Amino acid sequence: MPESEFDGLRTLPPLSGLQDGNFERLFADATLQSCTAQIVLLTEGAPPDHLFILVSGAVELFAQWQDRETTMEVLRSPACFFLAETVSGADCLMSARTLEPTRMILVPVEAVHAILAEDAGFVRAVAAELADRVQLSVRATKNLKMRTSLERLANFILSLQDMADGRTWIELPTEKRKLASQLGMTPENLSRALKGLQAYGVKVDGGRVSVSNRDELAKFAKPHPLIDRR
Repeated sequence: MPESEFDGLRTLPPLSGLQDGNFERLFADATLQSCTAQIVLLTEGAPPDHLFILVSGAVELFAQWQDRETTMEVLRSPACFFLAETVSGADCLMSARTLEPTRMILVPVEAVHAILAEDAGFVRAVAAELADRVQLSVRATKNLKMRTSLERLANFILSLQDMADGRTWIELPTEKRKLASQLGMTPENLSRALKGLQAYGVKVDGGRVSVSNRDELAKFAKPHPLIDRR
């Protein structure tokens, strides 16, 4: 794997506690993989053979049941995924596929386990990352159970605007069908909800959304620190 691919990886939360020598050991047998869009990386129900580190592009984590499918999360680089399953050896509860041309580093599970057994800094960093994922899961569950679809969409748009440094026009991170699934809505409900937010200064143009009155939108959405993480 080219040395240039290591740039920025040391700051990823799960890897930040690695001792220098163990950082190189972890990636000694890693491989760099490039994928086109719509490539399934792993199917739910199977344990991962590798820790996936997203270097560039975007990956969708999704689940299926009978004839239904739902988007659980959309990840953008840099990110690690299937960390809990890599540590525990458990079967993955979600599948993963690329949404666009993507590059990933695949670290063998055995390498992760070997360094966890001897690097306390790595153990602490991994534990902190897994704890953070639990918090995110609880926040997502509260968001789904305690808010209407219109409130979820309003808070999602506020979070996008925060990530865009408050710009009036923001880009939706994925196609509307996947966004609807991620927010627990049907595409039809999403369309109606976007129209419903026009009263709070939200306008939609294709994959772009504008927020002309953030105060009014926030007054309706009521973002809360125990649900939303800005």
